[in-house]
Amino acid sequence: MADTPASPQPRAAVVYHPMKTDLEGLRVSVRRYEARAGWAATRWYETDEADAGIAATRRAVEAGASVILASGGDGTVRAVAEALRGSGVPLAIVPQGTGNLLARNIGLPLGDIDEAARAAFLGRNRSIDLGVITITRPPGDDDEEAQNEHVFLVLAGMGLDARAITATSSKLKKRVGWLAYVDAGFRTMVKDAPLRIHYSVDGSAVQSLTVYTVMIGNCGVLPGGVLLIPEAELDDGLLDVVALRPLGPFSWLRIWHKIGWENGVLRKSKVGRRMIDLVHDTRNVTYLRAARYALSVPHPEPIQLDGDDFGLALAASGSVDPGALVIRVLPEWAPPQA
Repeated sequence: MADTPASPQPRAAVVYHPMKTDLEGLRVSVRRYEARAGWAATRWYETDEADAGIAATRRAVEAGASVILASGGDGTVRAVAEALRGSGVPLAIVPQGTGNLLARNIGLPLGDIDEAARAAFLGRNRSIDLGVITITRPPGDDDEEAQNEHVFLVLAGMGLDARAITATSSKLKKRVGWLAYVDAGFRTMVKDAPLRIHYSVDGSAVQSLTVYTVMIGNCGVLPGGVLLIPEAELDDGLLDVVALRPLGPFSWLRIWHKIGWENGVLRKSKVGRRMIDLVHDTRNVTYLRAARYALSVPHPEPIQLDGDDFGLALAASGSVDPGALVIRVLPEWAPPQA
């Protein structure tokens, strides 16, 4: 009887941003855990500025990678996820950026390369949803609107958030990290007018609304522990639409009370949740849940995906893709809102 041929060893691949990755430290951790797991030598792929890692990830998948480690900022993680959508190949996050949004939402310890590598080789798989968005661009030189489809893991937005990201100083971002967005946000809030949008969710009639910003979220924790969307879950098959609305001269104080105090403090206890139910003031902050969404604006506006500037848009529409991405996690990781 002929011997059964041995199964090939699994092999990981690292897709890394060369300017953001501690390459030496990551190589040490990857070698340690690939040896412990009995895997073949990991392959390494540097990202390309033109697509932030999509092409590199596709090459890694074609070469038979069993897991992809995405090392860099949120843009690298988002690009790798876009290439892995529906493939079943797991994504392991190595957070090396400013916001590290998805890492925060799954409870991955920031700044711990060794922990990220351990999850890649020894962790378990978890399926999560992806947000899908089609961006309609302003007409170009040929007077035709262009449309581009992308995915997002955490938040897509138009209004103050996207304007602030566009206005963020790269030098300040390097010096103080995510606090640079706060500086840009205040400057934008003072000088920019609110935004008029038309929107529809799940095929409903189109409605009009004036907002500071509108965001479509897949999960809810932002840098600084700010809980923007308390009910958002990564695997519930729904997206959460959030509109921050200007109603009166003290709008921002009421918005901060809603997000910072109610979401960040009161929701953590039964008594606090009862207090929220008694007040239930949602005039300045509106939440909707939907599987499909569409919005448009009268003039081109900046749009952001997972904290990255994605240029100007006249409209955006899309849906949730349930369970479209597999990520690697460790059982002891606890999201901040848990």
